[in-house]
Amino acid sequence: MIPVEEALARVLALAGPLPSETVPLRQAAGRVLAEPALARRDQPPFAASAMDGYAIREADHRPGTVLRIAGEAGAGHAHAGKVESGCAVRIFTGAPVPEGADRVVLQEDVTRDGDRITLGDRLEAATHIRAPGQDFRAGEAIRPPRRLRPVDLALAAAMNLPDLRVHRRPEVALIATGDELVMPGEDPRPDQIVASNSFALAAMAEAAGAAVRMLPIARDSEDSLRHSFALAEGADVIVTIGGASVGDHDLVGKVAGDLGLDLAFWKIAMRPGKPLMAGRIGGAAMLGLPGNPVSAIVCGHLFLLPLLAALQGLPGRVETQRGIAATDLDANGPRAHYMRAERLDDPAAPLPRLRPFASQDSARLTLMAEAGALLIRPPHDPARPAGSAVEFIAL
Repeated sequence: MIPVEEALARVLALAGPLPSETVPLRQAAGRVLAEPALARRDQPPFAASAMDGYAIREADHRPGTVLRIAGEAGAGHAHAGKVESGCAVRIFTGAPVPEGADRVVLQEDVTRDGDRITLGDRLEAATHIRAPGQDFRAGEAIRPPRRLRPVDLALAAAMNLPDLRVHRRPEVALIATGDELVMPGEDPRPDQIVASNSFALAAMAEAAGAAVRMLPIARDSEDSLRHSFALAEGADVIVTIGGASVGDHDLVGKVAGDLGLDLAFWKIAMRPGKPLMAGRIGGAAMLGLPGNPVSAIVCGHLFLLPLLAALQGLPGRVETQRGIAATDLDANGPRAHYMRAERLDDPAAPLPRLRPFASQDSARLTLMAEAGALLIRPPHDPARPAGSAVEFIAL
């Protein structure tokens, strides 16, 4: 068995960043930017009013000054003339500031009578004018690698960019294995269970930017597994679920080997999830996950998600946080332990408190659904009292 850190390094060595492609801005949400996105214009492209009010000259900015209204400027409707001394232009937020104007006086700071305004006694020092390029200048960039959020799309649109260069989505083929499995909604025999792991892993992969093919369940025969691997052709990552251990019906390793698997490792010093294998088969990276639901999902967090990040040009790492143990922790054994834990957040506390569930049975999916974190116990970690600092993975 190899340590988790070494296993992750070997997984990440299986594949590099995928090629890039150009997509319309509307389709770029959640994609990872592959090249700098350069602004095509300044924002704002002109001096713009930050308030509703009146554009005036600085020399006229005195309490009690009476000014004649010489026109109006609105967003998308610039005032064509110049603001002369003794004049004002009615202006609205976002409108271009007319030539000759040095400031905008708030509408509530003046009194209007027909085509005249009188400046009040309480005038603000602020000019209420947004300078050209105040937000960004032409040529400024959104830098890669960056998973594009809604605000990033707004920024790219403001930069007048109709499309962006992003990494191609990784294609993931999921193969659940086992004669005991049926799909949700089917009528299982008394000796069968409903397949569940694929749905969690598919959702995790899609949330991480992948396109997922959930293939038919592979039965416990070499022919069925070969057929499933054939259906996975073209995928960047093949994920098998179950059949990776050493039982008489655990055929994934044998069939994958017959098909040319270049094995990177098998078995990790961790729990849950020890019987995990990884390698390359054809043009794809392969992860052979355990069949127990919790084991499969934990391995998905530790290995599949970092691999998908790396394929999209992002750092392939597991994001951990610091917390405080809410209970005493027994000494850990020789394998890293990822314990399902309740997260007890207190707004007044600097760090969240974590309370592991009493049962850590890898078949208990309900506890995984209730967990807010995986509390990480390193190999041979000594007993720790409540209040000790711990590392965790947020769920």
